[in-house]
Amino acid sequence: MIKVITYGTYDLLHQGHINLLQRAKKLGDYLIVGVTSDSFDKGRGKLNVRNNVLERVEAVRATGYPDEIIIEDYLGQKIDDIQKYDVDIFAIGSDWEGKFDYLNEYCKVVYLPRTKGVSSTMLREVSQEVFKVGIVGSGRIAKRFVPESKVVNGIEVAAVYNPNQESAEAFAKHFDLKPFVEDYHLFLNEVDAVYIASPHLTHYQYTKEALYSGKHVLCEIPFVLSASQANELYDYAEKQNLVLLEASKTAYCPAFCHLTTLVKSGVIGDVVDVKASLSKIMEGVTRELDVAQAGGAMNEHASLNLMAIIKLLGNDYSYVDFYSKVKNGVDIYTKANINYPHATSSITLGIGVKTEGNLVVSGTKGYIYVPAPWWLTSFFEVRYEDQTKNKKYFYSYDGEGLRYEIQEFVSMIVNYRRSSYKLRRRECITIADIIEKFNKKINYTEI
Repeated sequence: MIKVITYGTYDLLHQGHINLLQRAKKLGDYLIVGVTSDSFDKGRGKLNVRNNVLERVEAVRATGYPDEIIIEDYLGQKIDDIQKYDVDIFAIGSDWEGKFDYLNEYCKVVYLPRTKGVSSTMLREVSQEVFKVGIVGSGRIAKRFVPESKVVNGIEVAAVYNPNQESAEAFAKHFDLKPFVEDYHLFLNEVDAVYIASPHLTHYQYTKEALYSGKHVLCEIPFVLSASQANELYDYAEKQNLVLLEASKTAYCPAFCHLTTLVKSGVIGDVVDVKASLSKIMEGVTRELDVAQAGGAMNEHASLNLMAIIKLLGNDYSYVDFYSKVKNGVDIYTKANINYPHATSSITLGIGVKTEGNLVVSGTKGYIYVPAPWWLTSFFEVRYEDQTKNKKYFYSYDGEGLRYEIQEFVSMIVNYRRSSYKLRRRECITIADIIEKFNKKINYTEI
């Protein structure tokens, strides 16, 4: 049997891709197709991928040419795959002429003629619809969003809304946007989608009005502070065929997505414990320390940490308990234990207490360690009893990291996807549910 292997992104699968697969198939008896992962493409600076890896795999499979499909996830994998699958021929498009000659040491390299006049880049240029996005809020996160949006195709930030006229106009002048201060609905009429980066307690109303105006919504964390509100908004978005996505940026970054995949594949056995922590010392007069603005460690930091636990252990927890230290009505430190039928987990949060800020996922075969600050995941290590088996994983975490959630948001709109496997509706509702339980009933220890 002659085995052939070829690789590609296969974004916006077109006749050129199909012709290459057909030509590769004719070279042998068994064709293996490597499809680049989302994280691998992003690591190489490609934030214009229209389809996610699952969609691209299905599109390639539907051609009927591959006998086997694998995921390309790291630099140098081609050599590993050629040896692992005992490949005889490596085939690639002629636009890569000479670039893969080094593989001749392992197998025969064949450069296949490309189909002229068609490419994913050309198709994107012709079909790319640019969505106008408006920003609600003009604070720290909003200021990071605008430059991050510029590295993602298909999006243009057009307007900003803030009831504070001075803040809105200064923000608009700095980023060359149209400011809106008084009428939120006039602002909504100017855009196709909305990014909400306003104070916590305003998220529900701004999201609701945006959805009722037919706009797609990307909302900063915490999305809302009650499960019933989260349910209501997701229900409406689903009925109206609108995208509603929680902007939990770590959920979309390449390293964390791969970490989740590794855990689910069983590399550390059955997960029995997850510990996540995050802290930041806050002082002075600030929203984070204001009880009237839903300040406190739990409301401020829980969403990211709970996201990690729920992604790894699921939504069906048994019970949760809290311990907090409170100052002036705001929890400056909270530890929450979230217990599952077959696992335990905990989050440790502080805005007036400092802690390590790492993530540890413990399993029956080994554990995964993500150093602080874990939520800016660019590196993690899988560790075992036999340390010679330990493996380190490195990924780029470009810019402020918001580009990954923006890319997912735009991709969902463009491809009519109303759910993201990276952070699903039910997971967001569970996060809101736990935060709501905390705000309703906790054991405070005043200091």
